[in-house]
Amino acid sequence: MLPDKDGPGVGGRQSSPEGEDLSVSLFREYLRLKTVHPDPDYDAALRFLDRIAEELDLPMRKIEVCPGRVVAIMTWEGKNPTLKSVLLNSHTDVVPVYQEHWKYDAFSAFKDAEGNIYARGTQDMKCVTIQYIQAVRRLKAEGRKLMRTVHLMFVPDEEVGGHKGMESFVKNPEFQKLNIGFALDEGLANPGEAFTVFYGERNPWWITIHCPGSPGHGSRFVENTAAEKLRHVMNSFLDFREKEKQRLNTSECFTLGDVTTVNMTMVKGGMAYNVIPAEMDVSFDLRIPPTVNLQEFERQIKEWCKEAGEDVTYEFAQKHMNQNMTSTEENDPWWSAFSAACKAMNITLEKEIFPAATDSRFIRAVGIPAIGFSPMNRTPILLHDHNEFLNEKVFLKGISVFERLISALASVPAFPDEA
Repeated sequence: MLPDKDGPGVGGRQSSPEGEDLSVSLFREYLRLKTVHPDPDYDAALRFLDRIAEELDLPMRKIEVCPGRVVAIMTWEGKNPTLKSVLLNSHTDVVPVYQEHWKYDAFSAFKDAEGNIYARGTQDMKCVTIQYIQAVRRLKAEGRKLMRTVHLMFVPDEEVGGHKGMESFVKNPEFQKLNIGFALDEGLANPGEAFTVFYGERNPWWITIHCPGSPGHGSRFVENTAAEKLRHVMNSFLDFREKEKQRLNTSECFTLGDVTTVNMTMVKGGMAYNVIPAEMDVSFDLRIPPTVNLQEFERQIKEWCKEAGEDVTYEFAQKHMNQNMTSTEENDPWWSAFSAACKAMNITLEKEIFPAATDSRFIRAVGIPAIGFSPMNRTPILLHDHNEFLNEKVFLKGISVFERLISALASVPAFPDEA
């Protein structure tokens, strides 16, 4: 069911003849677009967004940041467009699925009798994209004119690291022209009554340790083997992993984002049962909180390599060093507007460091405060999981939440340096 140009404007609360809210129909339509890696249909998403921009009567710009990778931006100009703008960011791509583990087709957007909508992207993060759109649609339909300009940005490739998406775009002159003062981006569901809000992220380090050693015949006790060094390296990393796990499990005030996770993800080496290899490699995925001294942490890695034996080296496939965190102090005007709007809706917020990585890290790296927030409470965290779903009532409530938040953020009074 396509949204009526005027229908959803009446607050997005109208129903289709089948009795489904038009916002839900729009959400399900968007979920059916196969913007899934390794070959996302970005053209389908852009056609969808073109139509939405026309319905909302908003101009939409498209910037090709890398070949075949387009960032789309709808702009709702404020009454005072010289003020810093508010960014509503979302990514259009989704991660692959193992269809055999799903109850329903992962791209059918099947809705069960309880109103649970099953599809890849229901939580990560096509819900938020449509919630932004429908919140703006409602505000415009009510005749609201906001003081600050609001940009709705739709970016590619977040799920594969953002290198051809947001990471490239923040360096583009077109990004600077948006004059962004504050950004909203994705968060996570919360199984309880509260809503989780994220003000920082852990730094992902993907590291491979190379362990060279003496080769030889598999029947002998060869000294200085690669495997002995590999074992030492593995023990150092995994002992540290155990300590961090204990810290998380024994502290009531820690969440996953407050500790460093260490996971051994790849081991390579050897060519035959009876040949002792000349080199073995082991790779780890590390996620490091912004409170950790990164230089000291790397010194610790060097020490582990040195202890393992001679000529043990390491290299990074990914090494993020930005530790910017967004203020959640009540004297910060942006946070104050955000938290006051939530308080007015009787929303309880739980502030956390995001345990994984989102495009917010690139936004914060260029000095722009960003909050990760997906209004999904009473919902199990299922991003990247089989049978990802979101209930339609939770989805619809999120539109109302964003309606209040967008209005509050775009009404933050001019700062002294803006006057």
